Amino acid sequence: MDFVEKARIRLEHWITHNDHHQEEYGMFVEQLEDAGKKESAEHVRKMVGFTAKSTDCLREALKALEQ
Repeated sequence: MDFVEKARIRLEHWITHNDHHQEEYGMFVEQLEDAGKKESAEHVRKMVGFTAKSTDCLREALKALEQ
């Protein structure tokens, strides 16, 4: 397996990994809000946005790799 194929596999793994974490973070935000911890929930919500942006970067890297 050459480097580019390994890089594709790694990028796909990280994308999937981030997607799963984002789902978990979203559920945690809801739990924090239900517990009345609005400020903590807002910080985690902000982090969810950063995670989404990082996943977008990984998707762009994968797209560029396949060109």
